Amino acid sequence: MVKNFEDLQQVGKENVETAMKSAETLSKGAQAIAVEVADYSKKAFEDGTATLEKLFGVKSLEKAIELQSEYAKSSYEGFVAKATKIGELYTDLAKESYKPFEAMLAKAK
Repeated sequence: MVKNFEDLQQVGKENVETAMKSAETLSKGAQAIAVEVADYSKKAFEDGTATLEKLFGVKSLEKAIELQSEYAKSSYEGFVAKATKIGELYTDLAKESYKPFEAMLAKAK
């Protein structure tokens, strides 16, 4: 009976360690995603503000439309690039946070 209790304790300890590793990976990944989102938000705000300042200084409607078109194009491209990067971070996060459980599942088979 003591042997079974020791085995049960060992399994419990391994499960806690696995969960802690996964939580640590999840925390680091979430932090990296938050940094990317904050960086993008800051850059988007700065670009929007700079474009608005330029719009206030234009003398013709054609120049204003040209400036607005350039801003829309660069904003879209920046959004797509950052969304792709954040998507990759989420994918990596899912893979990395699952890795500790793979070993545990392999033992169960």
